[in-house]
Amino acid sequence: MAETASGKKSGGLLGRVAGIVLVLIALGILLSLGTWQMQRLHWKEGLLAEIEERRHAPPADLAAIEALAGAGEDVDYRAVRVAGTYLNNKERHFFATYEGRTGYYVYTPLQIADGQILLVNRGFVSFERKEPEMRKQGQLTGVQTVTGLARAKLLEKPSWAVPDNDVAKNIFYWKDLDVMASSVGLDLAKVVPFFVDADATPHDGGMPIGGVTQFDLPNSHLQYAVTWYGLAAALVAVSGMFIFRRKT
Repeated sequence: MAETASGKKSGGLLGRVAGIVLVLIALGILLSLGTWQMQRLHWKEGLLAEIEERRHAPPADLAAIEALAGAGEDVDYRAVRVAGTYLNNKERHFFATYEGRTGYYVYTPLQIADGQILLVNRGFVSFERKEPEMRKQGQLTGVQTVTGLARAKLLEKPSWAVPDNDVAKNIFYWKDLDVMASSVGLDLAKVVPFFVDADATPHDGGMPIGGVTQFDLPNSHLQYAVTWYGLAAALVAVSGMFIFRRKT
């Protein structure tokens, strides 16, 4: 009988120790997740501040942005100004939603004097204005000065949920710069390796509507951090209550 009681006491002690270990492991995981979200919060706030600084800086020339890209620097949202002639017969259309309307962003190659070609997102057109003949006034000719924001080239489709580009119908669901350029016969060796989103400067043609760059980057890291820390606090409270009840 004594041996049985001793065995039960030993088993109970091992069970309590195992329970404490599991609680400590769970607490460590929750605190780590909360801390990670706080680190992500600081990173996101820094990124948003940097984007604000870039987009409001004086526009740089194309060569300066190219030099940054060539050095492996991030060119996204950097203000830029460039002059050239639009190749209006080589438009590419990107499926997009703008201010509650669905349509397309019009990407038009800009032929620069030195022979380079830059794909410019001129802005939004509605479904019924997709074809160039429906917005002839917007087919600007002659040398044009474009001010806007550089946008980085995507190396791959951003998500499996994004549809494949329909090159035959000239409908792109993700910005594959190389395919956009090669599908209209542009020499990739001459194509600048990033896009430019044109600003909202009005022009006589009216369409496309420029200034469509979106800056609404999600930043929910603080809520996530509070959630993880809250669960950690709840675990401590529940564990403390359980220990207190066992002692009483």
